Amino acid sequence: MSAASPRYAPQRPFPAYAFLPGVDPHPTRDPRGHSFRGAPEPPAAYYEPARWRENEDYLFGVDLYNHGYLWEAHEAWEGLWHAAKHDALQAELLQGLIQCAAGALKIRMRQPRGLAKLTELGTARLERVADEAGPRYMGAPVAELVDAFRAFAASAAPDVDARPRIVLE
Repeated sequence: MSAASPRYAPQRPFPAYAFLPGVDPHPTRDPRGHSFRGAPEPPAAYYEPARWRENEDYLFGVDLYNHGYLWEAHEAWEGLWHAAKHDALQAELLQGLIQCAAGALKIRMRQPRGLAKLTELGTARLERVADEAGPRYMGAPVAELVDAFRAFAASAAPDVDARPRIVLE
């Protein structure tokens, strides 16, 4: 976990552990899971892209990702992605982040092909966002992330802690 990354939603505590599929209790389906509630999560709210600073779930997803909770970041952003499906550009950003986070998780799962494939898919989405919206979107440096994720995956990075971090404006 990275203590050096800033927190964007410091009021939200981190889970007790970073879930690793096949190793840890499933966070939401297993009663021993760190986020088990026994009931489905309420749907995420949609925020217009310009209001990204108000979107606590988005900010917490960045915190989770930056601090090594990769599966949890994916889950935080997935709910937002469903809420934003009518907003093609925001949905593309969120799905790109989801795929890049899932790709980084593949390092812990010892699945290097998964890292390569998910990074390819995720960075293609982020690149489309940068092409349409410019180098930053919803506070994220999408153009920089594309290059950084591609370099990370190409390095055959054995250490997930070498993944690029998301620094919001």
